[in-house]
Amino acid sequence: MTGSCQEPRGRNSSISSPSSPLPSLLMWDIPGTAGSSTPTPLLLFLSPSLAHSLSPDSSIMPPQLESQNQSDLRILQGDLSSLSPAVREFVEANVTLCQPDALHICDGSEEENRTILTQMEEQGMIKKLFKYENCWLARTDPRDVARVESKTVIVTREQRDTVPTPLEGGVSQLGRWMSPEEFDKAMAQRFPGSMKGRTMYVIPFSMGPVGSPLSKIGVELTDSPYVVASMRVMTRMGKSVLSALGTGDFVRCLHSVGCPLPLKKPLVNNWPCNPEQTLIAHIPDCRQIVSFGSGYGGNSLLGKKCFALRIASRIAKEEGWLAEHMLILGVTNPAGEKKYMAAAFPSACGKTNLAMLSPTLPGWKVECVGDDIAWMKFDNQGNLRAINPENGFFGVAPGTSAKTNPNAMETIIKNTIFTNVAETSDGGVFWEGMDQSLPEGVTVTSWKNKLWSPTDGEPSAHPNSRFCTPAGQCPIIDPQWESPEGVPIEAIIFGGRRPEGVPLVYEAFSWQHGVFVGAAMRSEATAAAEHKGKVIMHDPFAMRPFFGYNFGQYLSHWLSMADRPGAKLPKMFHVNWFRKSPTTGFLWPGFGDNIRVLDWMFRRINGKAGAMPSAIGYLPSRDSLNLQGLQGNVDLDQLFSLDQDFWQKEVEEVKNYFTMQVNDDLPNEAARQLEQLQQRVDQM
Repeated sequence: MTGSCQEPRGRNSSISSPSSPLPSLLMWDIPGTAGSSTPTPLLLFLSPSLAHSLSPDSSIMPPQLESQNQSDLRILQGDLSSLSPAVREFVEANVTLCQPDALHICDGSEEENRTILTQMEEQGMIKKLFKYENCWLARTDPRDVARVESKTVIVTREQRDTVPTPLEGGVSQLGRWMSPEEFDKAMAQRFPGSMKGRTMYVIPFSMGPVGSPLSKIGVELTDSPYVVASMRVMTRMGKSVLSALGTGDFVRCLHSVGCPLPLKKPLVNNWPCNPEQTLIAHIPDCRQIVSFGSGYGGNSLLGKKCFALRIASRIAKEEGWLAEHMLILGVTNPAGEKKYMAAAFPSACGKTNLAMLSPTLPGWKVECVGDDIAWMKFDNQGNLRAINPENGFFGVAPGTSAKTNPNAMETIIKNTIFTNVAETSDGGVFWEGMDQSLPEGVTVTSWKNKLWSPTDGEPSAHPNSRFCTPAGQCPIIDPQWESPEGVPIEAIIFGGRRPEGVPLVYEAFSWQHGVFVGAAMRSEATAAAEHKGKVIMHDPFAMRPFFGYNFGQYLSHWLSMADRPGAKLPKMFHVNWFRKSPTTGFLWPGFGDNIRVLDWMFRRINGKAGAMPSAIGYLPSRDSLNLQGLQGNVDLDQLFSLDQDFWQKEVEEVKNYFTMQVNDDLPNEAARQLEQLQQRVDQM
């Protein structure tokens, strides 16, 4: 028996139909489905495999499940019968698959949140930080500390729908593909009975303000209370979302830590996870996400990178908008004129610091719409409108301080879940780069739950330790941050960590050139993923780990925006706060002084700032950067110097990357922009 992996849509559908015919589901007859005489889909809404692709002697056998009558399930909160038929069927099918002891339908209330946090505290999963108001510390298993790109996959029938085919059969760096057949095997090995002894939580959530025409709805099923508490911070979650959904469709998300009870081996830090079996899979044709074995936020808070970037980028391609790894900020000049900008930086490259910037130029004001993800769509007047689909900040703690980001430090002192930071004996938090001296007698316990000293030779907090905090608490949150129609974007900024060769700021010659600049982005690897060391990596659009479909098609989609009638295309820029001198360290002070670069962009948008063409784009003309009141000496000549040898090597690196990784899927326009850059560099 086969069935569609998408149900018929109701009038309130919030998720578009995929543009291509949907593959069928693999159906297995599961015992114990009350009142049903027809086979039940084991991987209902989860497996995109075509049933007819399996021969009768297929090695994929249905797993042996114990019979579980729905009436035996303890309902701790909520009413299954109140759910829409599609949500209820999704829940019931996965109750049968995962076999939890109990079910909790989340309402998003304060009372529910207190109960969840108290339960986790009693279980030793989190610890109350009594120095702050309603703040908590979680320490994870040291094997579960970051996104695991090597175990994060996109499942499509054709590999080329997910990633370009690398030249000469190499390994793609632009995503990982898994076949439907492999996915079926992986599911069958992991999920049957995975929630035994645990509670399945049903989390209805909205990415974006509830009811906004730019928002999308998901439902996550999880056995992790840490995920419930964190999703309440990071998304709009609960009863209001179910009301807005009605009988419409939604992105289906299934997550399990992969530790059924009773445990086969003891937990580390009371943190359930199954690193050997970790898998994070996305099935864009069916609008589904499946995550197993990891409790870490990037792998388990499925509304975040999984939905808001990987699945949403595919939806955006089909519906004609953009889902991007970008902050959104509002910049107001001393005359009271305001502009909104979006910026794409790889993880841990200063997105949150820029989104919450405290300007050093008098009279300027920066307000934050979002620090990580932007959904952008042209409106009927041709303005590119953006929303922050998230409801909180999931920020990297190390390096955050009163100097680098005072607004973040003010945001996180209440209602915050900290993960893998160090703890002080007076009930506070600590991490590298906090720049706060400890009171006499106060000791530090590291993220490994050991007494820590600066002489230990290792950091007190994990380099990827996080704070999960409500965006509404930010002292400079933008008044329009929850505007249903979004804010109008007038500039798009790309950037990364480039110690050498790349100037502080330059402007793209055109939209097409700007898309190329985004495609050619390179940056030092960060601690947000499992990469080690200071390696310069290609990270196009800061989306390399997050593409939901073929990067060549993604570039074509971006380029197509220029063909939209009446589109008011934002100017595009590239910045590099991290250029170093061989002898004196960073050439630019950064942080609050980055307002000086935003000021130049602001005036460029208005046609009032000087610029001079160079081989790579428009550079600020001399004296066009406002350096009034800048502390210390800044060597502008060194900061903006363009070395021909460096850029010839850069061109070769990008050319090689495009040839090897994007291959036949590289749009002609991107190849043309690369050729033009090479010609300009050769003439330097």
